[in-house]
Amino acid sequence: MTYKVNLENIFEINVFSDSVMKARLPKNIYRSYRQTIDNGIALDSHVADVIATVMKDWAIERGATHYCHWFQPMTGLTAQKHEAFLTPTQDGILAQFSGKELIKGEPDASSFPNGGIRSTFEARGYTAWDCTSPAFVKEGILCIPTAFCSYYGHALDKKTPLLKSMESLSTEAVRIVKLFGNDSAKKVIPTVGAEQEYFLVDKKHYNERPDLIYTGRTLFGAMPPKGQELDDHYFATIKERIHNFMFELDQELWKLGVAVKTEHNEVALGQFELAPLFSTTNVATDQNQLVMDVLDRVANRHDLVCLLHEKPFARMNGSGKHVNWSLSCDGDNILEPGDNPQNNLRFLLFLSAIIKAVDKYPELLRFAASTPGNDYRLGAAEAPPAVISIFLGQHLTDILAKFASGVDVDNTEKNVLKLGVTTIPEFEHDTTDRNRTSPFAFTANRFEFRMVASSMSIAGPCTVLNTIVSGILADFADRLENCHNLEAEVIKIIGEVYNEHGRVIFNGDGYSEDWKLEAERRGLPCINSFIESVPHLIAEKSLQLFEKMNVLSADELESRYEIHVENYIKKTRIEALTMCDLTTRYIIPAIDEYLFQLGAVYQKLSDVGTQSYLTIQKNKIEIICKYYSKLTENCDRISSLLSESTCKNDYYAEGEFLRYSVVPEMEKLREIVDTLEKMVDKKVWPWPGYDDILFAL
Repeated sequence: MTYKVNLENIFEINVFSDSVMKARLPKNIYRSYRQTIDNGIALDSHVADVIATVMKDWAIERGATHYCHWFQPMTGLTAQKHEAFLTPTQDGILAQFSGKELIKGEPDASSFPNGGIRSTFEARGYTAWDCTSPAFVKEGILCIPTAFCSYYGHALDKKTPLLKSMESLSTEAVRIVKLFGNDSAKKVIPTVGAEQEYFLVDKKHYNERPDLIYTGRTLFGAMPPKGQELDDHYFATIKERIHNFMFELDQELWKLGVAVKTEHNEVALGQFELAPLFSTTNVATDQNQLVMDVLDRVANRHDLVCLLHEKPFARMNGSGKHVNWSLSCDGDNILEPGDNPQNNLRFLLFLSAIIKAVDKYPELLRFAASTPGNDYRLGAAEAPPAVISIFLGQHLTDILAKFASGVDVDNTEKNVLKLGVTTIPEFEHDTTDRNRTSPFAFTANRFEFRMVASSMSIAGPCTVLNTIVSGILADFADRLENCHNLEAEVIKIIGEVYNEHGRVIFNGDGYSEDWKLEAERRGLPCINSFIESVPHLIAEKSLQLFEKMNVLSADELESRYEIHVENYIKKTRIEALTMCDLTTRYIIPAIDEYLFQLGAVYQKLSDVGTQSYLTIQKNKIEIICKYYSKLTENCDRISSLLSESTCKNDYYAEGEFLRYSVVPEMEKLREIVDTLEKMVDKKVWPWPGYDDILFAL
């Protein structure tokens, strides 16, 4: 394979970017469009018509024949309905695309998850152009990012509340920024860079594993003698097959404007990571959805399958999505501490708002970062624990502590790191380390939300993060706008926040057993499962916050509660039914065959009379039969519990029952099967094992 590409020639080649619009649109139309983007002024219908025509012409030049409103329903995936650029005329067919078609679409809303907001017979829904996120051409389709709502205006997607949370955060943050002298500030933009972890497996092995096909993870699988213990996969030389995949992946994403910058082998065998540059949160969300889609498509071309499940292989590292979140105003990073953060009161005030928000709404963050699959990842093998805490590093923590105690904070000199090798230059030492065990860590000039699930849209976590911070900033702004001495009041707020909410700051080892006890002593909630976290979405303080910040109504929150509980039930039932099905139709017949083989051998040896060997064979058969008996008993118990679960009086009770009655039995069944896998001849085992899958690439 020839590794040759001109990045400048392909980057954003399939994106109707701002530079393309500026070059192609009439100047007055472009200025009007920028007024909408920069100042929130409604888009004129004439402007929309001109943009639509230019967009259509550009898309056809890029090979597009259809357009679609590309939206993000509550499935967590993307959705689209393709419409051809065809309009009948007296002379035949004309390629046409109007401003009305650009701005508004009408997909069927009844079959998407809606949590009771829509009845099945109420089919109409609307998609509305998100003009702040650029359109793009993918596989011959002009994709127009949109919001998605019901006939009555309820948000049925993840994009709408995200956009509303961004506006809310901007409004409240601008109030604070103006207090510090920036009177011209119009907008504060939350920016995000989403690192994506994923696994790759050979397509042949994937097609031979029904559990991977049905659930996205291996429900059974014994570990081989060697796994990730030696850390020899982490950052190791990328093998040629994977490098070829990554080379094509980069090009496809660059063409779509996704500025993928970093890629490497992760810790687990077959695990990898990519990371893009920062972008505006809604654009970063759209781009992460593209990342997941393109990962799947490019992997398929290389006879690979991309696994985005949080824990596709037991007893090995799982995959997360590290959401790096910051705030920008006029190109200035508000979360940049500067050389002397103790003198940067604006930074410390925003930092305090985030600390207070995380301590006040930890349950919301726990919910927002989770999926059913994340239950198998959090707290295990380098994933953050289920307890929400903030890592600041000792330097910033000491500064806040001194503000809280009224002690003068001295300017600190820059630390220079010297390695003691004359040929290696000295360099400035960062004020904070990178704590991989923290779910929410401050890293230089941003927060890294590390517990987010790898398969999910980042819209949910970002919506919650934006909203909880905007709520606290609103309280701060109310207080500061009416004070007589701004500096003194800011210092007072910083001290109060540390004294009242500093309990959420933890700079130590989040994996340690001592931290669990310490977190409990501090009164920090530990929510061990996804289903436990869901009710916090409709807790009174959550309802008040989302309605106050105009992000989600009570009805919309209630609908999301219903959707997530139902989703948990469906996914858990699918996994349980799959386990029972595979046990009955694959594993039991394989063990029957192996026992038949052992019995035949035993019979032949009986004729020869080798008593010692007969004893060994007999013991082996007895052990397998003992586990065989447990296998059938456990499978029957799961089936019985699944039937019992449907008799619960409400959805949440059913979800809880599945989590605490069925899931433990599933884990027991897995343990039995994995034990048998190590005892049974590999030739009769019904599918490839971990040793086949993990060492194939």
